[in-house]
Amino acid sequence: MLIYAGIDEAGYGPMFGPLCVGTSVFILKDYNPQDGAPNMWSLLETIVCKSRKDKHKRIAVNDSKKLKSGSKPKDLFGLERGVFAFLNAHHSDKPIETDNDFFRLVGSTVPDEPWFESVTPLPVAVDQQELRINSNRLQRAMNSANVTCDWVSCDSIDARMYNERTTIASKASLNFSMAMHHVHTIMQRYPTLHPRIMIDRHGGRSQYRNDLQLCWPEAEIQILCEDIHRSRYRLQRGDSFATITFESKSDEKHLPVALASMLAKYTRELKMIRLNRFFQNEIPQLEPTAGYVKDGRRFLKEIEPLLEEKGINRELLVRSS
Repeated sequence: MLIYAGIDEAGYGPMFGPLCVGTSVFILKDYNPQDGAPNMWSLLETIVCKSRKDKHKRIAVNDSKKLKSGSKPKDLFGLERGVFAFLNAHHSDKPIETDNDFFRLVGSTVPDEPWFESVTPLPVAVDQQELRINSNRLQRAMNSANVTCDWVSCDSIDARMYNERTTIASKASLNFSMAMHHVHTIMQRYPTLHPRIMIDRHGGRSQYRNDLQLCWPEAEIQILCEDIHRSRYRLQRGDSFATITFESKSDEKHLPVALASMLAKYTRELKMIRLNRFFQNEIPQLEPTAGYVKDGRRFLKEIEPLLEEKGINRELLVRSS
């Protein structure tokens, strides 16, 4: 049996909106961990692929940046289709009718700010019937392969908390600590099953042992590999083990990382829909923003009079770095 997990982020660089870190965990009951990381695209090739456009209408699972085609809600089609398929396979008894349902399922808190108060009906881009069909197809394929999508989650930090935490630590440290929070949770969920956890390299670094030791001072940490491609460590806490691999372009090599990337991106996009809706209701001619720096500056300039009029503290809305 293999516990195969992936962690990835979305929203590392923007001015507006949350930083989101997602995780997905699969159980491969017939797989020997000694065989290395499996190719789950091959294992589930009847239902998943990497391309947004597939003649067999398989579900695309890939780096989230390759699946979102534009800036409108309808452009969430590729992300939403994949995220919902796996969520419904995992939570088939819990309908997802609004973004609040989605946030509850993945454990993502909604900040207590006026621009996050509205609720969005879901899905926003994919037909409900198609989502049900995709989920059923995926569940049959995973059953046939003896694979289970066992856990999905997404943490998010809004501008207020981001600004508070980056006054005492760097943005990179914040991102790393969020990823390690997921590692900690995975180890708690599977204490005797030695999960293998895949993470994209943080900032291109190749050495992480000291950072891991700071997170778990009591742990024994063994360096298994540190080269130009990947950095791998075995972490032992009492009788619990985890193998953590930081690898370049992990979302192209490990399906759990790709799904985590999609989950983080979709969570962020739903919160940006709320943020944009609030300000467009106040300023009808305002063009929405994805929150990234160049367009974020345009957006901030246009909403500045409203912020002043309503007495909104910019630190609650705009990231400091």
